[in-house]
Amino acid sequence: MTDELTRVAVLSDVHGVLPALEAVLAEPEVAAADRIVLTGDITAGPQPAEVVDLLRAQADRVRWISGNADRELVEYRRGDRDEIPDPIAPWAATVLRPDQVDFLAALPTSLTLPIRGLGKVLFCHATPRDDEEVVLVDSRPARWAEVLTGVDDDIRTIVCGHTHMPYIRLAHGRLIVNPGSIGMPYGRPGAHWCLLGPGTDLRVTPYDIPAAIDRLVRESGYPEIAEWADYYLNARASDTEALEVFEPRDGRG
Repeated sequence: MTDELTRVAVLSDVHGVLPALEAVLAEPEVAAADRIVLTGDITAGPQPAEVVDLLRAQADRVRWISGNADRELVEYRRGDRDEIPDPIAPWAATVLRPDQVDFLAALPTSLTLPIRGLGKVLFCHATPRDDEEVVLVDSRPARWAEVLTGVDDDIRTIVCGHTHMPYIRLAHGRLIVNPGSIGMPYGRPGAHWCLLGPGTDLRVTPYDIPAAIDRLVRESGYPEIAEWADYYLNARASDTEALEVFEPRDGRG
């Protein structure tokens, strides 16, 4: 394929954490990537407007996908829903500018790109058919068969986010990649992302978390920002705890 991309950086679940995003964008391999793909949940967090502005400043290098949290913020802001389960999300919706709300509302739910070594790659937020379905590294083959129904046969790699835990696995002959979360990691601190082409390389960018928490406390207007930042930036939710919460939503009962 003559139009194949050589390197693609995948950033998922930024959740409005500007210091974590800045650390990843400063990575030499992210700066040198042909494209940056955002696999959703970009804005539901302490600095949503600032995160959108920084990413939009990257212009055509960035390809955007909406996540369930982005959709919920738009729906809340436009009066299509009265509440959002995530406590920070209603506040985040109120601080987005109208032009940012319109921008998020127009985002696609998936996209495909040709990448060297991987062929045609499908990017989505949770699963190819739904922005809040849960699939995990140990999901049953039958569950994967269900959520991959309808995916074109020529797509052999699928990149998704949503569960904030990085993994790579095979499911029915397709490579499934989850880069983890930039802003709200479960299991271990740091800003998690992925580099694609010609293989798949899970990365984590360390950054000064105490300084980032201090900055969020100074710059974010969210009333509970100190507690929020301490919990999420320090990854106080373990991967085991997160899996226990997610497993019932994976259809295993």
